[in-house]
Amino acid sequence: MPQDSPAVKGNDRTRRNAERRAERRAEMVTAAMDAVREHGPGVSVADIAKRAGITKPVLYRHFDDRADLQRAVGEKSAELLMARISTALDEAGSEADESALIAGIVDAFLAGIEDEPELWRFVVHNSVEREAGSEVVEDTQDRIARLLAVLIGERLRAAGQDSGGAEVWALGLVGMVRSAGDWWLERRTMSRADLTRYLTTLIWGGLGGALDAAPPASDLHLVREPDRKETDHA
Repeated sequence: MPQDSPAVKGNDRTRRNAERRAERRAEMVTAAMDAVREHGPGVSVADIAKRAGITKPVLYRHFDDRADLQRAVGEKSAELLMARISTALDEAGSEADESALIAGIVDAFLAGIEDEPELWRFVVHNSVEREAGSEVVEDTQDRIARLLAVLIGERLRAAGQDSGGAEVWALGLVGMVRSAGDWWLERRTMSRADLTRYLTTLIWGGLGGALDAAPPASDLHLVREPDRKETDHA
């Protein structure tokens, strides 16, 4: 098909329009995050539109509703948090032991909510659109848990133990760190370094105990249910 044909020109125009809309939406998400930082988690859509230099009707051309806007802000905030964690793991290096890696993940998470407390509250604790925030938080927790599950699974396998519980333990640990982070963000009764150390000690101590208690992988077997005939003759 010739490059200057109407169909090709139409496709190019559609692509450029889609790219521009995506750019405008990203700009509005950035403006929304700035507005949250300024006004707190109770920021109004009018405040967000003003920050973006547009009107509310224009804002809603790019977002279905407030929940869609909150979800977009949450997804961007999650990207920033995961980037922190990835950087922490990279800085720790491939030679770091598992306890140092866990400490890096915990501290990166706490640093993220410490540096962006209003964004954290907007996404996680916003009473207006709590469901939208919950979706983002659950996805972020799952992503962090997968990182921990890999570390825990590798440790278990290296010890010749069953690694089937790695994901379960990782999810539980992430939930614990999130709850502790929420508490710390409001109370600030200790430093971030102290909280990181306490949580890492608890996680690493618990993991060590699980390693000692876990049965060797070679000893695992399925428990056979009694045969019906055997039960009938008992």
